[in-house]
Amino acid sequence: MVKEIGRKVIAQNKKARHDYSIEDVYECGLVLMGTEVKSLRLGRASLIDGFATVNDGELWLSGVHIPEYTEGTWTNHTPRRERKLLVNKAELNKLIAKLKDSGTTLVPLSLYFKDGKAKVEIAVARGKKAHDKREAIKAREADREVARVVSRGSSGKSGKASKRYED
Repeated sequence: MVKEIGRKVIAQNKKARHDYSIEDVYECGLVLMGTEVKSLRLGRASLIDGFATVNDGELWLSGVHIPEYTEGTWTNHTPRRERKLLVNKAELNKLIAKLKDSGTTLVPLSLYFKDGKAKVEIAVARGKKAHDKREAIKAREADREVARVVSRGSSGKSGKASKRYED
């Protein structure tokens, strides 16, 4: 069997970047069952409702949906079960300290394979208010418009038809 090299993204939580302001990002390993790995290799997962918690000094991922493996038998997994996250002790202590601030939470940003091992990228995040979301959208649209004008100006197109088509 050929070992994968690099990073193969399976799922991303785009809504998390919209709903939360991201403070710190950590990479964690996942404790998975065999059928979960097979389902992930097919590219099937959803991080939309996911979050991470600390219980008894361990980090747990909840709300992430990994559908059952279609070829699985009675050993198939439960799609929304809690999964243990693997981080070293120093990172865990940092996460616990940051979670003590009010309004912070741990959200998964992406799920991927790195060198053949399943990893999840979690972030310490703070919820955005509605007006913060609107400001972010306005800023993004303004940046897009500036980029559009700059690219139009640098390509030599002035927005007018060429002399050949003018009458």
